[in-house]
Amino acid sequence: MSGLLGAAEIREIAARIGVNPTKKLGQNFVVDANTCRRIVKSADVVESDVALEIGPGLGSLTLALLEIAKEVVVVEIDERLAAELPQTVERHDFDLNRLTVVTQDAMTVDSLPLAPTVLVANLPYNISVPVLLRFMEKFPTLRSGVVMVQSEVADRLVATPGSKNYGSPSVKATWWADMSPAGTVGRSIFWPVPNVDSSLVRFVRHEAAGDEALRLKTFDVIDAAFAQRRKMLRGALSELCGGSAAASEIITAAGVDPTTRGEALLLPDFIRIASQLSL
Repeated sequence: MSGLLGAAEIREIAARIGVNPTKKLGQNFVVDANTCRRIVKSADVVESDVALEIGPGLGSLTLALLEIAKEVVVVEIDERLAAELPQTVERHDFDLNRLTVVTQDAMTVDSLPLAPTVLVANLPYNISVPVLLRFMEKFPTLRSGVVMVQSEVADRLVATPGSKNYGSPSVKATWWADMSPAGTVGRSIFWPVPNVDSSLVRFVRHEAAGDEALRLKTFDVIDAAFAQRRKMLRGALSELCGGSAAASEIITAAGVDPTTRGEALLLPDFIRIASQLSL
């Protein structure tokens, strides 16, 4: 059998192995082959790539990746899906030696058998941001990627200062990469059809903004700044800094107005504040 998975085959596989897509695991399977190829193309996957996919499900995107990438590594928490995937790959006449299946919760993955170079994934709505940030942190060999997420999440990941969607995910992601929108996808390409819209977000890695110690301090500042959006920075960071007066002094020393709000700052601003904290 050649080609990619279609809606009928996806339903047949799911029924045979007893999988009923669950909201808990964010299982909305892509049933449109053209969308899968579009996502892979958006990610600029090339023949030399080791592609990483998180939550391959029944294998729609996996097969599209195997059409181009040298090797594909998938991380799948559901043991039934992980066990079935190699059979689907073989049935579609792809070389099984080019597929590596890691049966594990993506939020606990610290290492992989191969160093991935590109990430392509349909991420579960409920954990999409922490999973994306974790994999950018843990796997510096990832040069770029495209993730499909809930449109509201996509808006937050690509938001710029001053917009209503700008927040902690917007800033944290830029520690490792430049984020940009890569289009939208219709609800009808999923089974079951979700009650939310989905969008594609592309990232291109740049050099990390600092070492791990600085990152942890900076992320603490970011979390505090956005925990209560209406608060001025001196108030939002008061607990972190040991009081409002101390916060004002630290923020001012970083060259930032203590009466501004977190949504007005870029990552370098947060880094300067974190650096003052460590003095």
